Amino acid sequence: MCILTKYYQHILALIFAVKEINETPHILPNITLGFRIYDNYAGTYTSFATMKLFSRQKKFIPNFKCEIQNKLISVIGALYSGISFKMARILNIYKIPQIAYGSPLHKNDSSEEHSFYQMAPNEAHQYKAIIQLLVYFRWTWIGILFKDEDGERFVHIISSMFSPHRICVAFLKRFKPFYLGTILDDLDWLVGMYLFLMRCNANVVIIYERNMMVLRVLLYLPQMELVPKEPKGKVWIMVAQSDLASYFYQRKWDIQVFYGALSFTVHSNEIPGFQQFLQTVNPFLSRDDGFIKNMWENAFDCTFSKLPPTEKTSDLCSGQEKLEKLPGAFFEMTMSSYSYGVYNAVYAVAHATQAMWLSHFRQRKIVNGEKAILQDLQPWKVLHSFLKKIIFNNSAGDQISFDQNGELVSGFDIVNWVTFPNQSINRVKVGKLMPWASSNKIFTIQDDALPISSCTESCLPGYFKQKQEGKQFCCYDCFRCPEGRISSQHDTDACSECPQDQYASKKRDSCIRKIITFLSYENYLGMSLAILAISFSLITLLVLVTFVKHHNTPIVKANNRDLTYMLLVFLLLCFLCTFQFLTPPGNIICLLRQISFAIIFSMAVSCVLAKTIIVLLAFMATKPGSRVRKWVGRELAICIVLFCSFIQAAICTIWLAMFPPFPEMDLHSETTEVILQCNEGSVTMFYSVLGYMGFLATSSFIVAFLSRKLPSSFNEAKFITFSMLIFCSVWVSFVPSYLSTKGKYMVAVEIFSILASSAALLGCIFFPKCFLIFLRPHLNVREELIRKKH
Repeated sequence: MCILTKYYQHILALIFAVKEINETPHILPNITLGFRIYDNYAGTYTSFATMKLFSRQKKFIPNFKCEIQNKLISVIGALYSGISFKMARILNIYKIPQIAYGSPLHKNDSSEEHSFYQMAPNEAHQYKAIIQLLVYFRWTWIGILFKDEDGERFVHIISSMFSPHRICVAFLKRFKPFYLGTILDDLDWLVGMYLFLMRCNANVVIIYERNMMVLRVLLYLPQMELVPKEPKGKVWIMVAQSDLASYFYQRKWDIQVFYGALSFTVHSNEIPGFQQFLQTVNPFLSRDDGFIKNMWENAFDCTFSKLPPTEKTSDLCSGQEKLEKLPGAFFEMTMSSYSYGVYNAVYAVAHATQAMWLSHFRQRKIVNGEKAILQDLQPWKVLHSFLKKIIFNNSAGDQISFDQNGELVSGFDIVNWVTFPNQSINRVKVGKLMPWASSNKIFTIQDDALPISSCTESCLPGYFKQKQEGKQFCCYDCFRCPEGRISSQHDTDACSECPQDQYASKKRDSCIRKIITFLSYENYLGMSLAILAISFSLITLLVLVTFVKHHNTPIVKANNRDLTYMLLVFLLLCFLCTFQFLTPPGNIICLLRQISFAIIFSMAVSCVLAKTIIVLLAFMATKPGSRVRKWVGRELAICIVLFCSFIQAAICTIWLAMFPPFPEMDLHSETTEVILQCNEGSVTMFYSVLGYMGFLATSSFIVAFLSRKLPSSFNEAKFITFSMLIFCSVWVSFVPSYLSTKGKYMVAVEIFSILASSAALLGCIFFPKCFLIFLRPHLNVREELIRKKH
């Protein structure tokens, strides 16, 4: 008999559990549990073997109670679902509970539910766990290998769950029935399958095969030098129905190809004392164990025969061999999920029997005070009711109970395989799925670096994907997001626009909040303009002080002293009003800054116009019989200034009343900035104000031009002409510059125009006079002026 040595741990788990219970006084006291193990021969004679459970010892006579019989209270097994269901059909007739310890099962017949339990959660939870794992690691290009009808059902269910989660099936391959004896006949198929698997661009492959026999043969082909050795890089995902187990002839088969594989197993824990128990196993001390010697020979390549060893049998078995020295594919010292299921199944039956016995004991004592005997009980009548309600904590601290369908209330562990050159295996739990846990703890995983499996490389943030024509939706091309749009996640279908107060980063993978900005003293441009304004203001103030100090000198008196003072004051205010443009825009600032500038500047130009008109009228009044003389005087100058300024004030009043300026945020002119600015309210009114100032300047220029030939001692017309020429040039240039700039640079253009035009008036009109006052004082006398006049 050739058995899989790895599965012998299931038998040892049964022995260990029964031994523990019999040595524990608080579970079934004064009662000894026994067991009998039957080989199901991988499904052959299952019905016959099941009927033997109801017969007398050493004779096959079912349905009759004769001689001494064992008190059968429950059946544990089998490992494979097909065998379990065949047994269930017979056991259900006798109402004997059966607890399957193998992988999750798919129940086809609801009538079997009454007597059938399984030490595994509902199979649907495994499908959810697989999907969660693939989605978590963004594995979207998946291959599936399967075998037999159960595999077809698995593929049908899992593939239908792929599409809603944007997962594609790269390939579906069903393993053909395979036997080692026919390997030469199937060699072409094996080589073709191996080359297909290794060269397919799906890096993640799900396997549904019991002991992975076919897959192991496929991956052994490079060792046989039948195929070229392909680079590794596949992630094998094994469902709970699959396990890596080796026959004795596979002792030297390389298992390094499974390094990094992931498998789903029914949740398990290490039972205290179990590894120490395995270390004590000895074939010479287990005389009643009919399996151990055969297992020992296969595992350690030795023989118990008294005949001399041959080349095939190697050495004699000494019994000193240690199970912990075996390769991981042959035997593992850590308790497997299947052994954990066997252990818990034995304890579930023991606790249910204990509860049944205590209940029966109380009833008998109440009725007639008789002593209850376990042999008097008929477990098939009442054990089910206790088994369904059983709840207990095992020695590992896990709670064991069944749901209404007879399935274990538990979850799945996600195990990462770490293989070593000496054929040992370390299974590291990297995650779990607990359906009964709170929503944030249902699926947990340790996301260490694992390979990516997709038809194409994942689209990084900053890109969007577009499906490749004629291929599945998992195959796509990546394109960079357009300017101003972003994608912050991998594999985005479309890029999105940033909010108006944010802009796309250079990588176009995130939105960055725009900086609120305006022209202020804190930046270099604003600081430079502020220094200029202060400098001109100080110069203007200095000129005003000089003229006041020398107010009795001919040069000051000869050019209408009052208008001169007024012009200097208005120029000073013009320089100072620029500071309103360097202040954070607000409701009051926006209302005042253009209006104040317009009126003050109009008054300054009106003073210049009044000076030229007064000079012109003064010389016209010197002609004999001229009626103009009565108009020449201080009152005329003031009237001209007030009248011209009143018109500008009227325009500004209409502007404020109908279209008042207001602060606003410009979100579109600059990519990275939000510009806080003043909206003029009406562009027409703004240019009307500028137009009127231009009219005043042009009028001053014309009058000054006409006065240019008057005697130079009283005539400053040529200086006014030049200043008005500069003034008009500045503001004519201002219009296209203002229209072609945005934000704070537009404000800077206006400030510069105010400073330049004001400085032109100050420099052209007053610097020549200051030159005479400070550097040519001998020319600033009445006699010199009279001489120049004639």
